[in-house]
Amino acid sequence: MLIDQYLDAILLGLVEGVTEFLPVSSTGHLILLDELLGFNGPPGKVFEVVIQLGAILAICVVYFSRLWRVATGLTSDPAARRFVVAVLLAFLPAMVLGAGLHGYIKSVLFNPTIVSLALIVGGVAILLVERVIPPARYHAIETFPAPLALKIGLCQCLALIPGVSRSGASILGALLMGVDRKVAAEFSFFLAVPTMAGATAYDLYKNWKVMSIDDGALIAVGFVVAFVAAALVVKTLVDFVGRYGFAPFGWYRIVVGMAMLALLYL
Repeated sequence: MLIDQYLDAILLGLVEGVTEFLPVSSTGHLILLDELLGFNGPPGKVFEVVIQLGAILAICVVYFSRLWRVATGLTSDPAARRFVVAVLLAFLPAMVLGAGLHGYIKSVLFNPTIVSLALIVGGVAILLVERVIPPARYHAIETFPAPLALKIGLCQCLALIPGVSRSGASILGALLMGVDRKVAAEFSFFLAVPTMAGATAYDLYKNWKVMSIDDGALIAVGFVVAFVAAALVVKTLVDFVGRYGFAPFGWYRIVVGMAMLALLYL
C-alpha cells in the first residue's frame, strides 16, 4: 500500500510539473487524479498545494540570471524596481482573498465536479479571448504601470476556484489588457513565485500539527518530481505559445472536463 502511495505521488508530481504553467489548472488536474487514483495523501489537501512549490522553484532556477539581475539592481536600477513592484502588486489581491477564503475553498471547491465544469468554462473563455485580443502595447514587465499589474492580480483571483487555472486567468487577463503573449506568459511565471510560496506556507502552517513523517516523505517525492518536470516544460511553453497561441489549451480543457464529467456521472 505504501509503495502504491509513492507511485501515485510520483505521477501527481509529474502532472503538477507539466501543468503548473499551462493554462489548464494544475490544481484541477491533481484533484481529478486524486479522484481517479483514490489517492489518500496528507490531510487538508496539503500535498496538492505544497508540491506546486517544486514547480515554482524551477522558475527560480530557469530564470535565475534574470531574477539575480533584478535582486542586485534594486538599489540602482529603476527597471528592476518596476519589475518587483509589478509582481508584488499583482500578488496582493490573491494573498488577501486566499487567506480569507482558505477554509471555504478547501472544504467546498476542491471538488471534481466543480473542477470539471471550471475546465470547460475556462476552455471556452480561452477560445473566445483568442478572437478578441487587442494589439500588444506592453512588451516588457518593466513597463507595466501599477494599475495594469493590479488588474492582472485581480484576474488571477479567479483561480481560487480550482479548475480555473492561475496561469490561465493571469495570462488571459494580461492579453485582454494589451500585454504581449510571451510577456504575459513570463509575468504569470514570476507572479507564481510569491503566490504559491505564500499558499504553501499558509497550508503548512494550518496542517503541520496533523502531518506525519510519511506525509512529509510523500510530499518530498512529489515536490522533487514536480521540480524536474516543470524545469523541462517552462521554456518550451514560451516557444509554443509564441507559435500557436493558447487555443490548443482551450480545446484540451473542454475535452478533459467533459470526459471527467462522463466518468463521474455516466
